Amino acid sequence: MSNYDQLHRQCRTLENLFDSKLTSYSQLVVNISRPGQDIESSGSSERWRDLELELDDLSTKLDEINEQLAELARNPDLMSSSMLRAVQRHRELQQDNMRELKRTKTNVKHALEQANLFSGVRNDIDAYKSSAADSLLGERSRIDSSHQMTDTVIQQAYETRSEFSQQRSSLAGINTRMVQVIGTMPGINNLVSMIKSRRRRDSIIMGLVIGICCILLLSYLWN
Repeated sequence: MSNYDQLHRQCRTLENLFDSKLTSYSQLVVNISRPGQDIESSGSSERWRDLELELDDLSTKLDEINEQLAELARNPDLMSSSMLRAVQRHRELQQDNMRELKRTKTNVKHALEQANLFSGVRNDIDAYKSSAADSLLGERSRIDSSHQMTDTVIQQAYETRSEFSQQRSSLAGINTRMVQVIGTMPGINNLVSMIKSRRRRDSIIMGLVIGICCILLLSYLWN
């Protein structure tokens, strides 16, 4: 097998492999751009890097083989017209592949940026929802605490009312006893009045007796 044939076969093999890898690489744009797609969890991020490295490596190898074919084409005596056309075709195909690879890299880059932007927005929304949920739970907890406090106050009010009711019953009993005592007061007052009248009468009699005795004593002394 001639050197040309070997290079030609290698170039065809690498071109087919490059075309397959480039198709997979282009499909990433569709996968990454899909709504709700998480590039990290789906593995698209790692797959994108691997395919890009493989395509860059294949591009380098194809450039080397095309350079070697171009060296052979510089000696027309060793190359037939069909071989020269094949070399030219390989060169044109390589140029097309490079343009397509560059375009696809740009599309993938934009798709990744958009996916990261959407992911950031989703994270912000999730964080807001989580914060809102936490706020609602906190508000619910405060409301429950207020309800418990209200229940405690109402319970204390019921207990206070019960104590007031008991005190009112006690005061009613005391009032009844006082009314009964007051009912017996007129008899006590009469007794006290009688005692005072007797003491006053006794005082008058005693005064009269002392006065008479003094008069008799003075009369005796004067005589």
